[in-house]
Amino acid sequence: MNIVDRFLKYVSFTTTSDENTNMTPSTPGQMAFAEYLVKELKTTGLQEVDLDKNGYVTATLPANTGKTVPVIGFIAHMDTSPEMSGKNIKARIVKNYDGNDILLNDKEVIVLETSVYPEILQYKGQDIIVTDGATLLGADDKAGIAEIVTAMEYLIAHPEIKHGKIRIGFTPDEEIGQGADHFDVKKFGAEWAYTMDGSEIGELEYENFNAAAAKVIFKGLNVHPGYAKHKMINSIRIAHQFAAMLPRHETPEHTEGYEGFYHLIASEGSVEKSTLNYIVRDHDRDRFERRKKEIQHLVNKINAEFGEGTATLELRDQYYNMREKVEPVIHIVHLAEESMKEIGITPNIKPIRGGTDGARLSFEGLPCPNIFAGGHNFHGRFEYLPIRSMEKASELIVKIAENLEKKS
Repeated sequence: MNIVDRFLKYVSFTTTSDENTNMTPSTPGQMAFAEYLVKELKTTGLQEVDLDKNGYVTATLPANTGKTVPVIGFIAHMDTSPEMSGKNIKARIVKNYDGNDILLNDKEVIVLETSVYPEILQYKGQDIIVTDGATLLGADDKAGIAEIVTAMEYLIAHPEIKHGKIRIGFTPDEEIGQGADHFDVKKFGAEWAYTMDGSEIGELEYENFNAAAAKVIFKGLNVHPGYAKHKMINSIRIAHQFAAMLPRHETPEHTEGYEGFYHLIASEGSVEKSTLNYIVRDHDRDRFERRKKEIQHLVNKINAEFGEGTATLELRDQYYNMREKVEPVIHIVHLAEESMKEIGITPNIKPIRGGTDGARLSFEGLPCPNIFAGGHNFHGRFEYLPIRSMEKASELIVKIAENLEKKS
């Protein structure tokens, strides 16, 4: 199966994760996809193919060299973001993209506009996979899975390419921050790994946000509005007041590079009770801690004004910046960088404005830089995937394995 057909097959599985189920994997579609992958990996010729009760898929490509070569891994995640529907994805290929706006859905008049997404112009003349505008595409991260499986298939078919032992892993629930919850680093048995979970071709990342999730719950009191004076406490209005107290320009739509943010991702409410859900992000650990303290400070201010217990905060850390764990073994980044150059890719080493399973795994003893998977505009209807980028990512995996064997 070629890489495009493989990817299109993968996105036919509905694998949207859900942080509210308290299960692993959080949705049954992920386990169905995992079971499919197990069958495919066995058919491909990989060994030690395993699916555990939590939906983690692992497999081994044995070494074919007499040298002592470090065991490395390649990791991608099976779930798609709950921020946009991933059900009944209708992907199509735009052949020889002409550089104009792309009409995704004529009925709903949904258009991928180059004025809004100018990055797509660099792929003029290439074939690009897009959605019909009703769902996300799932390149995040089924492109990564397709690239890894295709690379393993290629190495099996070309035994003249010498390599050490390679471990691969596919995880559930990365999009809800739980992808590493049940990942057995010791059993995986690699010295280091690469997550194939980046975006634009050439991306190579070993810095990411420190991340936390914050839920603020506001308690109100409902009274008939005709008789509410000095009695009603409208939790919706209090929640709006809280949201307005956070720095206006420290949000995703106003930040870039190393700048952190507060991001309101969901809200619901009635007079009696309202809830705001935030994610808090910053590359710098000290600023990250200050952001969490600011959330608590504003909760305290609300309680001082409206009464103790009006606002309560649930705050949990999700992952930390992997830089401190990768820098001591920076040669693993250099290996990927040199391999990119050898196959004609210009490396773009930059911080991730997000996170990957690799961030947490790095702190658990498995350093994991992140490599491009090729897609753009993740988590939304305008997600797209240049086919050449996906093909080059798979080629890069092969080259990394080959170069590591040569250097050993």
